[in-house]
Amino acid sequence: MASNNLSSSEIIALENKYGCRNYEPIPVVLSRGEGAFVWDVEGKKYYDFLSAYSAVNQGHCHPRIVAALKEQADKLTLVSRAFYSNQLGVFEKMMTETFGFDRLLAMNTGVEGGESACKIARKWGYDVKKIPDGQAKIIFAEGNFWGRTLSAISASADPMCYKGFGPYMPGFKLIPYNNIAALEKELQDPTVAAFMVEPIQGEAGTIIPDDGYLKKVRELCTKYNVLWIADEVQTGLGRTGKLLAVNYEGVKPDILILGKALSGGMLPVSAIMANNNVMDVIKPGTHGSTYGGNPLACAVAMEAIKVLLEEKLPENAEKLGHVLVEELKKIPKNKVTAIRCRGLMCAIDVHESIPAKELCLRLRDAGLITKTTHGQTLRLAPPLVITEKQLRDGAGIIRSVFDSFDK
Repeated sequence: MASNNLSSSEIIALENKYGCRNYEPIPVVLSRGEGAFVWDVEGKKYYDFLSAYSAVNQGHCHPRIVAALKEQADKLTLVSRAFYSNQLGVFEKMMTETFGFDRLLAMNTGVEGGESACKIARKWGYDVKKIPDGQAKIIFAEGNFWGRTLSAISASADPMCYKGFGPYMPGFKLIPYNNIAALEKELQDPTVAAFMVEPIQGEAGTIIPDDGYLKKVRELCTKYNVLWIADEVQTGLGRTGKLLAVNYEGVKPDILILGKALSGGMLPVSAIMANNNVMDVIKPGTHGSTYGGNPLACAVAMEAIKVLLEEKLPENAEKLGHVLVEELKKIPKNKVTAIRCRGLMCAIDVHESIPAKELCLRLRDAGLITKTTHGQTLRLAPPLVITEKQLRDGAGIIRSVFDSFDK
C-alpha cells in the first residue's frame, strides 16, 4: 500500500491506530520538500518555519547533499567500527579543523551526543580530576532539553519528561539557567566533573542568556577544573547567525555536541568534539555504536558542512534574523508578550487571549507550518536558505493570522 495513494485523513488514522502515541503532531501530512517549502499529500504548499527543529538548516532536499547521499549509497553504507572505512577519517579531519578541536567521536542522534558527552566527562572526572569512584557529578541548567533517554530526563525539570520514569540517573543536579552565582556555588564542589548547558535554550522557548554569561561559564569552569559541555545540537551550524552560538562571546567549550543539521536532515548524525586531554580517556571497548561514523553518514555530513560554509548560511541567518524581528514587531503588542530572536532562531510568547494551538492550525490553513512549545510560545526557525522575500512573505502570513483573531 503506497502512502502517496492515501489522503491526509487516512494517513493520520493509520498513525492513530498503529503508532505509539508519543507525539501530538499538527494535522498536516507532508510528502515532499524543497528549500524553505513542503507540500502535503494533496499538493498544498507550505512555508516550513520549524525546519524539523533546526535539522534542516540547509533547506529540504538540498541537491548537493542529496547527490552526496546517492553517490555514497551506491558504494558503501555501513561496515560498523569493526573495520575502517575510507570516509570516517576524512570526516574527522574536516570537522576538527573546522571547529578547532583535536578529536571527534561520531554518533547518530543528538541525545546520543549528550549521553556520550556525559560519559566522557565522568571518565575524565575519575581519570584526570581524580574524583573518588562513583561520586562524579554533572550540573545542568533548569529548562534544558537534550532528549528523552533515561539520562536526559534525569536532567530535566519538566514533569512531562520525567514523571513516571524513575528511578533517575544519580549524580545529576539542576541549577537556574543564566545564573552565575548559582553555578559558582556548585562548581566549588570538588566532585563536579562537568557543567552541560545550551548556549541558547531551544525547547524552553529560545531563552537567550545575558551578554557575558558564556564567558563567565568558561572562566568558572577553568577556575574550578570542571569541563564545560556546550550542547549545540540545536543552536549550532548556523542557526543563530554564527557557525556556533558560543562564537557570539568568542569562547570555546571543553566538549562540543553537534547533531540535527549536521546531515542537512538526511539521516541521523551527531558529533562530540574535544581535545586530546579530554577525549583520550575513552579507550577501545569503553564506548561505541554500530552505526556511529558510518560511511554514508560521514559523506552526507561533510557535504552538509560544505553547503553551510560555501553558501554562507550562518551569515544569511544573521542578516535575515534582523529582518524577521522587524516584521514580527509589526504584530500588535496586545497579542504578544515577548519576541526573542538570535539569527533565525526565534520565539513569540503569545498573549493568553489567543490559544497558541489554534494559532498553529490557522497558520497551517494559511500556508505556513510551525509548532508551539510550553503552551503559549510559538517557535519560528525557517531553513537558513530562505530568501528575504520568502521570509517577509512568511512573516506576512504570521501577521495576518494574528489579525484573524480580531474577526
